[in-house]
Amino acid sequence: MATIPLNHDIFSSKYQHKDIGKYRTESQGESYMKIFSKLIMLLFVFILSINTSYAASKMEIDINVEAAMKKFKVEVNGAEKFLAKAQAVLVFPDVIKAGFGIGGEYGEGAMLIKGKTVDYYSTAAASIGFQLGAQFKTVVLIFLKKSALDKFRNSDGWEAGVDGSVALIELGVGKDVNSVNYEDPIVGFVFSNKGLMYNLTLEGSKITKLAR
Repeated sequence: MATIPLNHDIFSSKYQHKDIGKYRTESQGESYMKIFSKLIMLLFVFILSINTSYAASKMEIDINVEAAMKKFKVEVNGAEKFLAKAQAVLVFPDVIKAGFGIGGEYGEGAMLIKGKTVDYYSTAAASIGFQLGAQFKTVVLIFLKKSALDKFRNSDGWEAGVDGSVALIELGVGKDVNSVNYEDPIVGFVFSNKGLMYNLTLEGSKITKLAR
């Protein structure tokens, strides 16, 4: 029987290529992880800088919250009646979203129960994607269920979409907010200087109690 000689060079070369490919894949994975880690660090620094720049006093927050609630009652048809159903209202008058490619948003506000301020909070979120410049918006969260309010107030940091969901309200022109029977424990309204905003999400927003 004839013996077929083995070409050791071919086999060794083949495994060398496999090893090189594996090494490249591992190296690329490590590079991506390093880039991702740096992006996370940049986002943290960015949000921290916004926090420092826009930290407000209790008086400033109270004034801005009062103005935001006046706007809410003008923009939302039937607002007064709807607010009467609320266990509490959490208002962030000025949430700024800023960045260049990598960005974040931050705002400070207050929780009102029966029209009186009981606590102060901040909201923060990070984002990666196309964005340029800065945008302001007003966020109003209305707690319709006491169980949701208690869970929120007893939490050590609360994240929308994780610790609880927020149903953002979309109203047609002239539609009364009370014409819809809301089963959601927390509903939200987001405004820009042009009025009520749609097609948004608050998921990922981290809300933290402030020492004010």
